[in-house]
Amino acid sequence: MIIVDGTPISTSSQGRERLVVSLLENPVLVSASDSFKALPERKISLSDECDSNGSTQFKCVYVFQREYATVDPARVKCVTARCDCDDRYCSVGELVGTDEATTCVGLLIRNPVTGMTSVAHMDSPAVVDLGISQMLSFVIDSTTPTELDVHLIGGYQDASLKRSNGKNNTENYPESLGYSFPLCSKILEALQCSEEKFHVQTLCILEHNTTRDSVGTPYPVVTGFLVDTCTGSILPATFDKTSRGPDEIVRRVRVSVSSQDPSWKGKLLDTYDTHNDRFQIAACSWSTRWKSIAISLQQLSDSEILLNCSTSPLAEGPDFVDNEKRLCDYLIRHPNWTQTFPRREPRIFEWTAGEGWVRC
Repeated sequence: MIIVDGTPISTSSQGRERLVVSLLENPVLVSASDSFKALPERKISLSDECDSNGSTQFKCVYVFQREYATVDPARVKCVTARCDCDDRYCSVGELVGTDEATTCVGLLIRNPVTGMTSVAHMDSPAVVDLGISQMLSFVIDSTTPTELDVHLIGGYQDASLKRSNGKNNTENYPESLGYSFPLCSKILEALQCSEEKFHVQTLCILEHNTTRDSVGTPYPVVTGFLVDTCTGSILPATFDKTSRGPDEIVRRVRVSVSSQDPSWKGKLLDTYDTHNDRFQIAACSWSTRWKSIAISLQQLSDSEILLNCSTSPLAEGPDFVDNEKRLCDYLIRHPNWTQTFPRREPRIFEWTAGEGWVRC
């Protein structure tokens, strides 16, 4: 069940589309979206997380496309740090965030009683049902039932754009809907049909997350966010290459190949060990055919890589093509997945003060 400003949203017989439209028109959510977009964007870099001695002050759990992570603030010591946006000091716990979301949607579910915070980067309607179940398995506390705080950020009015390779077209939606609308409507439908109570506080999606250039081409306004698990506060955010770790390229490879690994069908990729507060990047397999695909992609121009690998070629960040080339390099050098995940064991990284995430 979805709740907005204390009022349950009634289930409509008109289906998903009407639910999305009614929520987008809700004045409380319109105001919340405008307020969120007005916040200064936080630019996360590894250097920003270090004090004058070079020691890291706080941890950041970054979530890639089709991944999720749930952080228990009870296992994290809250510290005091200076806010970037002004000269005040604020309480900072472990930070969780994601970016690079154009047609994708970042979903944040938080238990306001326990502080348990789960962030997912969803890229397809096919991962929504199981993905939300994965997130709720950590967030729900049967001893203290409560409304769960929800924020949806990402996705824009991409319907006018020509589809690229259709890699996210996992359900039979008309092409005229683009990628973002089917994903957003599926997420909202899943929340509405759930027995849990979801207090939607931010809905910065679709028309609320769209701007246009001088010729009318649509672009997303916000492509990422950061949440402080100690307070639950969120900010628009972008991350640079140094802060999208650990194991950046291996995790990007998993995003590309996971759709052909049956063990991940319909699921979000396990990335983080909530109980032990460490990254535990679960194994994913791929066939040697991916080496041939990677070699073929490397023969393409930058514009051709964008058209073939992105659902939003006009809206991608400046490092998109470079990331795809590095991904291809990895697949060419590691055509056998067992080189990366021997015995299908996870790759584990633990936090070390002053060094960040270090592989065990």
